[in-house]
Amino acid sequence: MAAGSQRRASGKLALIAAGGTGGHMFPAQALAEVLLAEGWRVTLSTDARGARYATGFPDAVRRETVASATTARGGLVGKITAPGKIGVGIGRAVSDLRADRPAVVIGFGGYPAIPAMAAATMLGVPRMIHEQNGVMGRVNRLFARRVDVVACGTWPTTLPPGVKGIHVGNPVRQAVLDRTGEAYVAPGDGPLNLLVVGGSQGSRILSERVAEAAAALPDAMRARLNVTHQARPEDVDRVRAAYADAGISAEVAPFFFDIPQRMAAAQLIVCRAGASTVAEVTVIGRPAILIPFAAAAGDHQMANARPLAEAGAAMVLPESVLDATSLSRDMHAILSDASRADGMARAALTQGRPDAARRLSDLVTDLAST
Repeated sequence: MAAGSQRRASGKLALIAAGGTGGHMFPAQALAEVLLAEGWRVTLSTDARGARYATGFPDAVRRETVASATTARGGLVGKITAPGKIGVGIGRAVSDLRADRPAVVIGFGGYPAIPAMAAATMLGVPRMIHEQNGVMGRVNRLFARRVDVVACGTWPTTLPPGVKGIHVGNPVRQAVLDRTGEAYVAPGDGPLNLLVVGGSQGSRILSERVAEAAAALPDAMRARLNVTHQARPEDVDRVRAAYADAGISAEVAPFFFDIPQRMAAAQLIVCRAGASTVAEVTVIGRPAILIPFAAAAGDHQMANARPLAEAGAAMVLPESVLDATSLSRDMHAILSDASRADGMARAALTQGRPDAARRLSDLVTDLAST
């Protein structure tokens, strides 16, 4: 942004409301990084659970932890207590917004976003939402008709009737942008780096199937395989043992802080089709096997995966047909064909939007100025 625009933004406060999972928090972090560079003050509003995914936010971002809850978990007790918790959070958010009124509030979805978005609606603060997935989530649907702008990450996005969206793409963190279009090393005679990512909360079915599929690969390929596998804490020991039993070199952990670096080094990525994961795969440009989460609301992960499959950037294996045999077949098809793998990597780049955070920040600036 030009220097004049930076001066106009100087001192303005942008309140970002997000939480629940990394899928909401990572694009929120990317926007925060751009806004800070443009002279904004930035505050993040989330709950205690969302705060666990906020460790990567710049130190200059102020954190406000408010109470929130979902009626989708916790059984009968959760359904009864959630409205009260949300009400307390909204009251706190109204007080915070009155004390330091933001120029704009941006919601990224997740139940922790409810208090700030509701408070902004009550106080008439300019507000917008960013929907990451191909099917709008519950919280964003709740506010879709009550905001000034609806920005979309995946395109097309299924929106409520009468709601119009603007396609900006899904913002990715600076650590991912630093790897944009990094040269892809197609599989050959050297090491074969496989990255397995099950979303910010891991994936049990990937932990169960990928090691089995890798073990079924030909001996010569298996001997050159180096696996990075993100697994749930309770699955780590079992997954490590499965790779060890198959004679496969593997690093297994609940979380890796250097995923962009590992993604850039990978010959193949096996992953869920969460919006942030898909965005990172396409910005860096790597072939992928996408396994959409079958229980995702509105089957939104399948909607996220579809554009990559149509572009030839990824193979999609629905959970309904996923087994070690089918996954091993697809892994072998990519890792044994350098030309195909290279073509998939280049196709992935055509789906990437490395300027998504900039596009979103422009919408924020325009809304604040009107």
